[in-house]
Amino acid sequence: MNPNHSHDRTETGPASNRTMSVSDIKDSYAEFADGMSRLESLDRIVIGRRRRHRFGDVDGRVLDVACGTGTNFRYLPETVELVGIDISPEMLSNAEEQLDDLERDATLLEMDAQDLAFPDDSFDAVISALSTCTFPDPVAALREMDRVCKPDGTIRLIEHGRSDVGPIARFQEWRADSHYAKSGCRWTQEPSEVVDKAGLSIEETDTGLFGMITTFEITPGGGDDQ
Repeated sequence: MNPNHSHDRTETGPASNRTMSVSDIKDSYAEFADGMSRLESLDRIVIGRRRRHRFGDVDGRVLDVACGTGTNFRYLPETVELVGIDISPEMLSNAEEQLDDLERDATLLEMDAQDLAFPDDSFDAVISALSTCTFPDPVAALREMDRVCKPDGTIRLIEHGRSDVGPIARFQEWRADSHYAKSGCRWTQEPSEVVDKAGLSIEETDTGLFGMITTFEITPGGGDDQ
């Protein structure tokens, strides 16, 4: 397993401006890993179609960043050479079980998404789902995804954020601090703003589920000058 490169930093203030350390997030997911695996059937109903749409046509060597319990694995072509990384060993243990259930192979590594231990241009595709909300520095993580993706490759993201439906957005804002304190998730983030701050070039994007889910297809190389 690769060592974690920790960007430990704790701030105070609203959830949107506060950052848990990598070790805090690691501890949080040690508690939630098994529960997240049990929620996978619900995820298939709510987000499965979007995962299949964004991830179902990638090929070659594929990196799944913050792979968690391996929820994305079933939506990837069986022909890909899959590498999954996550900060949580408990998540990776569940991801191993997912691979066994799917009867497919992959390399799983414990690693910080903000400091990927891969050379430049290592992957034909980099994917990640529902992850930028938890990274202490999501811009750094996105730039790392860009760095390790080949120039002629593709970066695919599925992210969640603040709803564009008033009552839902107000509820999210009301619960934002407690939700972050419990899970390290900034669920009122604006995914497009995070991608824009990373300087990445969006080729295609769509939003659904009351504006809470946004998917991206990104052309690598947009963050090279950052």
